[in-house]
Amino acid sequence: MASKPERGITPAGAVLEGYAELRRQVAIMRELAHAGEWDALVERQSTYLELGDRIRRLDAQAELDQQAAQRKAELLEAILTDDLVIRERLLARRQELGQLMESSRRQRDLNRSYGKQADSVANSGNPQASETP
Repeated sequence: MASKPERGITPAGAVLEGYAELRRQVAIMRELAHAGEWDALVERQSTYLELGDRIRRLDAQAELDQQAAQRKAELLEAILTDDLVIRERLLARRQELGQLMESSRRQRDLNRSYGKQADSVANSGNPQASETP
């Protein structure tokens, strides 16, 4: 990831390089989401957000000709497409986690409600189980 425009590069060139790098980052994030690599995705997201902020600042200062504006639009379209895929995968993951949490809550509630009763039924056939050593 380029942190500053190199000498001799125009502001418009720096903007396009920034968007190209952002495109590469979001493509990696899309692959991480597909692979279920959630921790790596979150780590990469902070770099992505920082890069996006830097590009917004550069973009505000640069004038793009028609060709550069077209390239920027193409990059943005690809970025937004990948971003949508990532969001869909994250929403699916959130739903999975919600179901797991709900199942865990129900199991906990059942154990609270029937745990003592289940212990007493299990121990009723074994009088020594209720004795303390």
